[in-house]
Amino acid sequence: MTDASDLSQWLASGEAFAASGTVRRIDTHAASIFLSGDTAWKIKRPVDLGYLDFSTPDKRRAALDAELKLNRRTAPDLYKAVHPVARDQDGALAIDGNGDVVDWILEMRRFPDGALWSDLADANALEKAALQKLADTLVDFHSRSQIAWPGDGADRIGQIVAGNAEAMALYPDILDPKSVSELTERLVRLIDHNSGLLDARGKAGRIRHVHGDLHLANIATIDGVPTPFDCLEFDAELATTDILYDLAFLLMDLWQRGRRREANMVFNRYLDLSPDDEGAVGLMPLFMSVRACIRAHVSAARAQRGGAGDVREDAAHYLELACRLVIDERPELIAIGGLSGTGKSTLARALGADFGRPPGARILRSDVLRKRLAGIFAETPLPASGYTPEASHATYRALDGLAWAALAAGHAVIADAVFGLPEEREAIEEVARRADCPFAGLWLELAEEGRITRVAERPPDASDATADVVRAQSQNLTSIPANWARLTSDASLETLASSARLLLDPLMR
Repeated sequence: MTDASDLSQWLASGEAFAASGTVRRIDTHAASIFLSGDTAWKIKRPVDLGYLDFSTPDKRRAALDAELKLNRRTAPDLYKAVHPVARDQDGALAIDGNGDVVDWILEMRRFPDGALWSDLADANALEKAALQKLADTLVDFHSRSQIAWPGDGADRIGQIVAGNAEAMALYPDILDPKSVSELTERLVRLIDHNSGLLDARGKAGRIRHVHGDLHLANIATIDGVPTPFDCLEFDAELATTDILYDLAFLLMDLWQRGRRREANMVFNRYLDLSPDDEGAVGLMPLFMSVRACIRAHVSAARAQRGGAGDVREDAAHYLELACRLVIDERPELIAIGGLSGTGKSTLARALGADFGRPPGARILRSDVLRKRLAGIFAETPLPASGYTPEASHATYRALDGLAWAALAAGHAVIADAVFGLPEEREAIEEVARRADCPFAGLWLELAEEGRITRVAERPPDASDATADVVRAQSQNLTSIPANWARLTSDASLETLASSARLLLDPLMR
């Protein structure tokens, strides 16, 4: 039998790979990875942590086989094969060698240093296009994931909360017991309040075998494509959960790293493309908080085992974050209107993370909803028939309905549309009155020449506005809302957003 340290030392030496350069080794609590040339090799460590058991070669092989199969769902070009490691009669080890199989190793394609999204987030290098593409990828992945069809969504998340409470209680010198107790009670109340919705989502097929470990260090940009990898492979039941709970790990990770705007952008893009999940926006603070609790007790366990000093601080930080994520906030409604090219959507994205409960306001954009009603992808151009008065009326009616539903669930809303007609503006204001929440309207203005330039330079987008549309809007606008704050949008986005916040703050607080 090969000792684990013996195998690891052999792999780290580079002898296994005929490596001419240095082999870089990365250890986690349950695996070791060896980077050599353009390949990454991974072995499971012979550990039994209760929730995972890699204590025998057969168990390690089963875990690696599952890892290969499941990760090919999102990263088919990254995961290559599982190989036996054999020892011959002379005692020499070899991958795919002759002799007795002593362990198993997973071969993967190595991606470039700096490709991890955890590194990109810390460097403030996550761009809008990449965030949008990741959200698109996750919507597609979740739509293809195996459906579980359970009707026990509330019980499932309740069991996770109970397990987290037990785990956090093991570290009273790191995680404040009073905070843990109060947070757990708060989460249980939220589950009880939303039990009908949680169970209904299971019955509607929204509980699936998903990634399960979707944080930033498990996403990399490979060949220009955001690619989730290293899913939770050792327990199919643990990885079978609400798809929004899967998404919540990513959003929580972005939020705690101070990338709140990025979290809000992914959240909104996901819902833009997944209308079946619109009714569950109110669950996001709960899901994000539960994810933060997991990080809290995992960090505490690492600190207890002698991890670096900052791991102890990380654990306390995650507990504090979990508490903040579920603080009650009154929902609020902001409407941003103006003609095409004035920058409504750009401003909405800049403001989204600043309002409401995590992960920020639900941004309802009329251009996206128009495409949704037409049954086409957001960036697919619509013919003129999609812009009839009847189609526009249906679009604004859908926007008002979704705004009301989100507000009723306790979530802030930013409504992004032209709002060129008085009745359209009155309707969105009535939504706020019905919801008994603060309302503010912003009206953006920009000279026609500037709007034409912006529309012409716009990358592929949900808006189909052209220079002719801009000119027609200038001619057809009959009134400007007297009770909405007017902003000229010819300044930088930073300046415009700052001006908007100054106007909104006294109205929303």
